[in-house]
Amino acid sequence: MGLFKLRKNKKFDYTPRYYKGEGNPYEVKRKFDDYRTTIAPPKGIKAKLKEAVSDYKYNPDYGANKRVLIIIIVLVLIFLFIIDFDLTIFFTSR
Repeated sequence: MGLFKLRKNKKFDYTPRYYKGEGNPYEVKRKFDDYRTTIAPPKGIKAKLKEAVSDYKYNPDYGANKRVLIIIIVLVLIFLFIIDFDLTIFFTSR
C-alpha cells in the first residue's frame, strides 16, 4: 500500500549545451564575497567581533567610518530622548 510512502525527487544530470567553463554554472555567488574578511567558517562570537572590528578599523574609506559613527551617535541621542533620559546628570551645576 503506498499511502505512507513519500515519492523521491527526480534527479537530472543536465549540463548546458554551450557552456564551456569550469564549475557549476548555476552556482549562486555574491558579488563581493572575494573581498570580505568576515565571511569565513563558523566561529565563536568573540572571533566574529574581533574580525568585524579589525575590518572596520583598517577600512581605507575613512569617510564611511565617520558617517557610521555620526549615525550611531544620533540614534543613541534619539533613543535617550524617547526614554526621557535626563542628560543634566553629566554636567556639573554651580
